[in-house]
Amino acid sequence: MRSVRLLTGVFRNPDLRRVELAFVGFSGAEWGAWIALLVYAYERGGATTAGVVAVVQLVPAAIFAPVAASFVDRHSPTRVLTAGYLAQSVAMAATASVLLADGPPVVAYALAAVWTSAVTVSRPSQAVLLPSLARTPEELTAANVVSGWIESVSVLGAPAAAGILLGVGGAGAVFAVMAGALLVAAVLVAPVNSPATNAGGSITGAFDGLRVVAHEPGPRALVWLLTVEALAIAALDILYVVLAVGVLHHGGATAGYLNAAFGAGGVAGVAATAGLVGRRRLAPALLTGLALWTVALALIAAVPSLATAFLLLAVAGVGRTLLDVAGRTLLQRVARPEVLARVFGLLESAMMAGLALGSIAASLFVGLTGNRGAFLCFAVLLPISSVVVLRGLLGADALTLPIVELARLRALPIFAPLDAAVLEGLARCLEPREVAAGTRVIREGERGDLFYVVADGELEVTVAGEHVRFLGRGDCFGEIALLRDVPRTASVTARTDVLLDALDGVSFIASVTGHDPSAHAARELVRGRLERAAILS
Repeated sequence: MRSVRLLTGVFRNPDLRRVELAFVGFSGAEWGAWIALLVYAYERGGATTAGVVAVVQLVPAAIFAPVAASFVDRHSPTRVLTAGYLAQSVAMAATASVLLADGPPVVAYALAAVWTSAVTVSRPSQAVLLPSLARTPEELTAANVVSGWIESVSVLGAPAAAGILLGVGGAGAVFAVMAGALLVAAVLVAPVNSPATNAGGSITGAFDGLRVVAHEPGPRALVWLLTVEALAIAALDILYVVLAVGVLHHGGATAGYLNAAFGAGGVAGVAATAGLVGRRRLAPALLTGLALWTVALALIAAVPSLATAFLLLAVAGVGRTLLDVAGRTLLQRVARPEVLARVFGLLESAMMAGLALGSIAASLFVGLTGNRGAFLCFAVLLPISSVVVLRGLLGADALTLPIVELARLRALPIFAPLDAAVLEGLARCLEPREVAAGTRVIREGERGDLFYVVADGELEVTVAGEHVRFLGRGDCFGEIALLRDVPRTASVTARTDVLLDALDGVSFIASVTGHDPSAHAARELVRGRLERAAILS
């Protein structure tokens, strides 16, 4: 099955494997430490203190998220992601030392706020990094699906692990273990090779993501829907208790089991997200997820019983996973690459605001419409939220950017200076070519009419039969014959099965020679290669 091959291929790609394994540590640490912090706050001041602490964590993080994301658009996403994991590890370790030493709770809360602010850099960094590591658009979708699986399993498993650690050593033990997990994540990501995004700009451009979302219907629709998702998730944290105690007349422990049912549904939903791999249109899957969530909440209100509640919350969990994975993948496809991190930074900020508002909205709906009425309110809210942005969502699904190809072109010095519109045009002109090992891609002395970018595999460059160098993913070749209008100066042969992006000579020449910085970079590339070939000969 092709989707299974692509999913397993994520872990055969060494860089993607490192990023995904690091995401396991990050996601587990995020959810586990969050539970531990709320339990610690509740033990010292009850539900009010826990709520205040949650807001204190979320507000600074929401404010910092766009600023943090701006660093990703100006520096290597690998370095920013590694630094983010290290910052989270240090902040968690400091929090653990205060907790284990029975230090002042206010100090622990302040240090934890540093951790939650640092969290906001991770997902935007990964959103930019994955397209530069994926070999094909299908592999990018597969990588996003794997990330969704990891997060779904973390939602279910991390609180359970945190519960065990809380019983053994308290909140301090949870933070200490999670700090170690994040340190491992940083070590895993650090060797991943990724270029700087070459987006330029400064810290003053931190809110460019807001301008993009304000003016472009596709990103606006997706950020809106994913924020509503966050609001609904936070509301469910309150509604679990309402359902267990106020509707079903069970104890508080049942609320925990209902929460677990939603998490289990999210894990089960990973099977549904496998079908997204290789799919051109993602809006139907996103809307299906929203519909599952809507119907489940409406039926819980209409037919309240313990058995149906467990089943329907599991269905809602499936819907949430579909919505989240399809929504994030589609946003990655439609947001312009030069501001991609800042758009995801805005999403982080908006989702944290949604988390803060969700609990308030749930309490408000319960007060106004009663326990069962609150479920109906959210069952109505979810489809209304999609209707108001449906046109933008469908438009985004119909026209997506070639994000993987754009990432490869932007990583090359000869294309990096080009403006976004020209680069997008080139990316759409690229023709994928699969080449078997042993095949000669270009032959010395022949006329050249194509420029190549290596998407995967290894090739050997020879001049007069003598080895010159090897080429791998992210390298390019074929530019000398095109720029100087001469026969091919070298032969290039595939050493392994290779995936190439081929660009016709007319498009290559028009884009490079028509832009002074690109022309200069191209001349330097040609000169360096000719000088090296002369030395070796």
